[in-house]
Amino acid sequence: MNKIKFNVEEENNFTFISFESGIISPEDLAHLTPPKINETKGVVLSGRGPIWLYCFLTHFYHPTKFIATYDPRLEGAVVVETHAVEHQIGSVLKCQQGGKEKINHGI
Repeated sequence: MNKIKFNVEEENNFTFISFESGIISPEDLAHLTPPKINETKGVVLSGRGPIWLYCFLTHFYHPTKFIATYDPRLEGAVVVETHAVEHQIGSVLKCQQGGKEKINHGI
């Protein structure tokens, strides 16, 4: 039984992955298969879940160009991991929930 529902939206420079979960436990990670994405782009993660779920997803998407987590208070996503010099840790990629880019920022 899949307790986490993923939604994937492709943008020009990143893939926006949002998720919804019911009550999950750490043991559920052993059976979790996040969506496959284009690893030449970045990924933005968004959803309500425990910190250990975000850590798991960050590790899973490690090969991507960058990983950012969406924060609605910032109206964007904070870069938390990067393999590209044009993305700095802590920079904010302006985008809307649902992935739509507001400002490109050279990505």
